[in-house]
Amino acid sequence: MAGHSKWANIQHRKGRQDKIRAKLFSKMAKEITVAAKMGDPDPEKNPRLRLAVKEAKSNSVPKDVIERAISKATGGDAENYDEIRYEGYGPNGVAVIVEAMTDNKNRTASTVRSTFSKNGGNLGETGSVGFMFERKGQVTYPLSAGDADTIMMAAIEAGAEDVETNEGDGDEDQGQHLIWCADTDLNEVSNALETDLGESESTKLVWRPTTTTELGLEDAQKLMRLIEALEDDDDVQNVTANFEISDEVMAQLGAE
Repeated sequence: MAGHSKWANIQHRKGRQDKIRAKLFSKMAKEITVAAKMGDPDPEKNPRLRLAVKEAKSNSVPKDVIERAISKATGGDAENYDEIRYEGYGPNGVAVIVEAMTDNKNRTASTVRSTFSKNGGNLGETGSVGFMFERKGQVTYPLSAGDADTIMMAAIEAGAEDVETNEGDGDEDQGQHLIWCADTDLNEVSNALETDLGESESTKLVWRPTTTTELGLEDAQKLMRLIEALEDDDDVQNVTANFEISDEVMAQLGAE
């Protein structure tokens, strides 16, 4: 789903770096706290926490923020969060999955529903679009980690299922290797890849679409507004949509 990675680069070029960075740190800290509270506070004994800490480090979250998030969980003063998944449709029938962590289900449900409505979408029932996605582990490496054949061999040895290589556009999008595996194998696969290829850029569980919808400029603009509005909600951890956008339309989005 190249649309998402390219859109992330456009967001950064639009000068929203500080706001995005602060939001990202906050959401990753919340995931670390929840993971530590649900299991062992030692990342080596808690696969979910290990992945959360690894992903936070790859996004340059400061060490003290990570340690504070773990201490918050072990100190007993952490809020109780419910993990909720919302499903709905964006412009032109694009399927959207919203993952949230909240201490107030009614507030979050109301906000998410309102955000869909205000941005040309509709919130559906649980399962309304989930069948169009698969839960997968995703490990990301820069192109500098090796050529496509080298990455493929390393992925096979590690037990991964698939590899995609995005060559990038030569600008701020420097390209990357996306390595896919079963969600239950992510910890094992990422450890094996790290031994062979070094530290990854990103290691996380994602929703991978099994079918996609191609968008023109007008629908792409509407969808990006919806995604931005959803991601701006402090309760929302991740937003995934099954869209595809051509390089030409993506360039027009970046020029706005």
